[in-house]
Amino acid sequence: MKRVGMEMKEANKGQNEEQAGTKLSSEKKKKSGLVRRLYDWMLSWADSRYGLHALVVISFAESSFFPIPPDVLLIALVLGASTRWYKFALWCTLASVVGGLAGYGIGVFGWETIGQWIVQHIAHMSLTEVNGRMDIALPAYLVSGMGSSLGGEYLFQVYDHWNAWIVFVFGLTPLPYKLVTITAGVARVNLPVFLVASILSRALRFFLVAWILSKWGDPARRFIDRYFNLLTIAFIVLLVGGFLVLKLVM
Repeated sequence: MKRVGMEMKEANKGQNEEQAGTKLSSEKKKKSGLVRRLYDWMLSWADSRYGLHALVVISFAESSFFPIPPDVLLIALVLGASTRWYKFALWCTLASVVGGLAGYGIGVFGWETIGQWIVQHIAHMSLTEVNGRMDIALPAYLVSGMGSSLGGEYLFQVYDHWNAWIVFVFGLTPLPYKLVTITAGVARVNLPVFLVASILSRALRFFLVAWILSKWGDPARRFIDRYFNLLTIAFIVLLVGGFLVLKLVM
């Protein structure tokens, strides 16, 4: 009887694990489906007369809570009207910077409530307690690409090392910008410096992408899709390397 009971217990355990696995798989599919629907919804605005308005709203929202970057719609709009690339890039930049102020405010006033929820459930980054504070593990491609110059493997460690420079540098990367703006508020980055860094990084990113697409069209889009992470890491390594050299010389 004891043996039968143990076998039943093991069987139930296996069944529970299978059910848990099925549940996790189902949740992942739901999230994936939601993101896909949002992505398609964003692209649908490219063929609308309100495409630019949608770009402004999405650029603003993505800087604080919306899950998908505005690049998706920006690319579609530029491909559809390449002569207006600078207008799309300008409005995308301005809206992103203003939205960044909202993200900064969340970091200052609501980090332990809404801020951490956004980081975990919208930016999909894990929080870990490091040195008595909740910190965010950075993606492996950033840590391996930038090495020890980054200052750590966790975001607030990097803020401790680089402060506002991180707003500029990470504003160029595929890292969710809401993550940068919210944590900048938590780290109490000087607000005027935060604004300048945001303007420079977002303008450089959006204007460069829009200009390239206006010149080379869909082949450029495919190239950006494929190599964007690699290109940004290379640029950042060169930028940080140059900054370190200047620091040593001066």
